[in-house]
Order: sequence, then C-alpha cells, then structure tokens
Amino acid sequence: MFTRQRPEAQTSPREARARFRDGLVAHTSGWSHGYVQANLVSVPRRYAISLRRFAVRNPRACPLLDVVGAGRFTTDLAEGADLRRDLPAYQVWSRGQMVAERTDVADLWDRDLVTFLLGCSFTFEPLLERAGIPLRHQEQGVNVPMYRTDRKCLGARRFRGPVVVSMRPVPTDLVARAAQITMELPFAHGAPVHVGSPAMIGVRDLAKPDFGDPVRLHDGDVPVFWACGVTLQEAVVKAKLPFAITHAPGHMLITDRRARATDTGEFRTVR
Repeated sequence: MFTRQRPEAQTSPREARARFRDGLVAHTSGWSHGYVQANLVSVPRRYAISLRRFAVRNPRACPLLDVVGAGRFTTDLAEGADLRRDLPAYQVWSRGQMVAERTDVADLWDRDLVTFLLGCSFTFEPLLERAGIPLRHQEQGVNVPMYRTDRKCLGARRFRGPVVVSMRPVPTDLVARAAQITMELPFAHGAPVHVGSPAMIGVRDLAKPDFGDPVRLHDGDVPVFWACGVTLQEAVVKAKLPFAITHAPGHMLITDRRARATDTGEFRTVR
C-alpha cells in the first residue's frame, strides 16, 4: 500500500511557514508538494568562508541554494520568510554541544551570523510518490532515518566530518526508477550514494539511526541511501564553534521555489 497524500501536501509554502511561526512543530516530509525544502546552518562570520569552502568541496551532501549575509534573516528563496522563526524546530550549539532546541531563535540572532541554506531530499519525495515508489517513513508516521557513514568529506580548515545519509526502503524492482528520478535533482542531493548493505558504508544497525527515527522495511525492500544536508551540521558540531544555529534534522525551511528536474541552474550560491 502506498502513502496516502496528507492535507499538508497541498499547503502552500507561505501557509506552512506561517503555521511553523505560530508554533507548530512537525517534520516537513510530505509538506507543500512541488516546492524545494532547505537545511539551515548559521555560524559566526569569521567561520563562513571556510564553511562555504567545505560545502563547495562536498556538493553531493551540501548543495548550496543560498548564502545569507551576516545579520540578515531573509532569503530570495522564500518571499517574506523569517529564517529565525519560520522553521518548525532549531538546534542551538556551543562548543560541539547542543544547548537548546527551540521553535524561535530571533532573540539569539545577531549581526555576526552568516546563514547557509542547502538542498534537502524531502524535495524529491513527491516525485518518488508520484512514480509509485512508497515512502515508508510517511506510511509509518515517523521522521526519515539518517546515519553517519564511514565516508569522509573533503575538509576545509577546521571543518571535517563524515558524510551523513538519509535512508528510504525501496522495493527492489523500483530502485532503478528511484535513482533515475533523483539524479535529475542535484540541488536535492541527486542520485543515491549507496544501495544495499548498510555495513558497506559503515552503518551498523538500521534500527538505530543517528538522527530521525527507525523505519521498518517491507518484504522485498532494499535500503537506499542518499547524501544528507545534516553533513554540514556535523562538520559544524565537530569544529566545536563557540556558537551555531541549525535546523533540527527533518524540520526544514519550505521555500517558494518549484522543484523542477530540468531547472538546476536557478540554484546558485550567493557570493
């Protein structure tokens, strides 16, 4: 049985952001079908050049959609959006430790923060669903599972770390179709980075994700792994910056940009 479309699928990005600003907490898989979703990482300005270099060196995991200048909290990707309030949940970090999880970080924002917005695999999920590929995490009402792998990113000064992946169980006969669909959206991580045995990428136990929730595989399913934007968050955490703000994994910014497989050129890093 395939996923039934939830009412949130037809919610406009503007309305979704308004609901999150009003305090609704929900992971955004299945929201606002047809629109690009984005990860958020905000760091002090003195670290921004190195972090941008890290993202550019690891484009599969960290596809840059926008880099928002110091102190700003708006983006051309989402008209009227407030990056401090319009995501469902944020995490606040100090010296590599999460010190708070909040629904609003406006009081923590200052003129020194540079914000990175990265593509998210939630963007391509409606395309998979439309092709008859089930989304098990939505069927089971949980967040998508995410795992640290043993694959290392190319470092940039103090920023280093593993590639983080999201996993979706896919029926064996639909894996090639899933790969074909997602490879057309490099701004949403593109094609899978691995199919099959989790141990081959250093994932020991699918039932114990590092982020998100475990998902049950059905008979005939194979685990399929896509690069994940939490990779950038992991690099920031490992760098033990004095201060950083990130989205809570699975709780994304929903932008006004349409997800078009042939329109990859519209997403360019703001210099």
